[in-house]
Amino acid sequence: MDLISQLIDLINDRYYSILVFLLIITGFYYSYVTGFVQFRMLPYVFDILTEKQEKHEKHHISPFQALMISTASRVGIGNIAGIAVAIVLGGPGALFWMWAMAFFGGASAFAESTLAQVYKSRDGKGFKGGPAYYISKALNLKWLGAIFAVILIITYAYGFNGLQSQTMTSAFEFYYKGMAEASEVSFAQSWWPIVIGGILAIFAAFMFFGDHTKIGKVSSIIVPVMAMIYIGLSIIAMMMHYEKIPEVFSMIFKSAFDFEAIFGGFAGSALVIGIKRGLFSNEAGMGSAPNAAAAALTTHPAKQGVIQAFSVLIDVIICTSSGFLVLFSLAYANNIGVDGKPILTALPLVQESMKEYYGNLGVHFTTVSIVLFAITSLIGNYYYAQANIKYLTQNPFIINIFKISAVLMIFIGANMDLKFAWNLADATMAFMATINIISILLLGKIVKKVLNDFSEQKKQGRDPVFSASKLGIKNAECWD
Repeated sequence: MDLISQLIDLINDRYYSILVFLLIITGFYYSYVTGFVQFRMLPYVFDILTEKQEKHEKHHISPFQALMISTASRVGIGNIAGIAVAIVLGGPGALFWMWAMAFFGGASAFAESTLAQVYKSRDGKGFKGGPAYYISKALNLKWLGAIFAVILIITYAYGFNGLQSQTMTSAFEFYYKGMAEASEVSFAQSWWPIVIGGILAIFAAFMFFGDHTKIGKVSSIIVPVMAMIYIGLSIIAMMMHYEKIPEVFSMIFKSAFDFEAIFGGFAGSALVIGIKRGLFSNEAGMGSAPNAAAAALTTHPAKQGVIQAFSVLIDVIICTSSGFLVLFSLAYANNIGVDGKPILTALPLVQESMKEYYGNLGVHFTTVSIVLFAITSLIGNYYYAQANIKYLTQNPFIINIFKISAVLMIFIGANMDLKFAWNLADATMAFMATINIISILLLGKIVKKVLNDFSEQKKQGRDPVFSASKLGIKNAECWD
């Protein structure tokens, strides 16, 4: 395990330097090619989300449910615990680089989700798709599509879901410390992680072996409610310390452009840590959200592209809320121990900050938020992995074995080491993102063609309807 940990650390330290530039190039390229579609098309978001479904279409996932599935995966522990980790390790400037990631990443999200819609396939009464499908159909590289599918399954069904389970379990350590038995046995060695992991695994089994539309329905209820409450509490906390606003923004920008830190210790700088945690959180360009986007029933692929670009905006607002919760608190200001190292990091720092603003009620709400965000992320992550298992095989036995292993990983994750869990997820995410980024860069002409078709029909006052054959796009069997 030590050897594996060292290898993963090496990958994360060296390889992310390359990935940083790939992400920046992709975001710049698609922002330019699409005329900053991530902002230009925002006025259409509400119209697309409120499109009515006919009764015979109820077995399909709606555009709103597809948004909630992808947002459920984006909005998870990365938005709460991950932001605190980034600020402690990289400094307040990490928050700025997350904003930058989201600003340009929205265009990458538009591109990958539009492509997923164009090249989706039928899945019984519904649809399935994602990067594995457009790599195979548009680039004619079935072998690379298969590699991507395998890496995504490892990343989401095992890496990220193990991490979600571990972090959700750690949220209960705050309560354990107040118990008598805590003086005798540490939280990790107690029976708590086993029981919590078992409960999570039972819930996961119910969801994973159920109807796929159930995933969209559960996410569409939990995600928007929790997100709105969390953002509201963060705004109130900031207003409680409004006099700190200039100081906090000064810290963020000073740390973000600390060039000595950036070039002196690139891998541990605010820039790299901010982009790494930003990628984990908003997932733009990673190739994950397109798996949900492809499943939506819509009249034009660009509609889901616009929706998924909007999802990145939702994510960055929640990330900013977490960042401000920490930076405006005394818990952050006093977070240096006698040895010069941070006293608190990740979830405990957020919990301590919330306790400062709202007392124990704040801690309880943070715990509930982590639990619900983690649960919806488990569901969304599994949905992505399931779409890629179906790309590799239609064998019911293998699919059921995968489902069982995915449930088992959630139980194992509750008992994992936090540092190893984060590093493993970062490493697999980096390889997955690289394959997807290169693929969508090669398919820029298709994205531009689809976007131009959407824009032209909008200018004519029509509800855009897509025809692949009219645009000369091949292998898009769901559109003609």
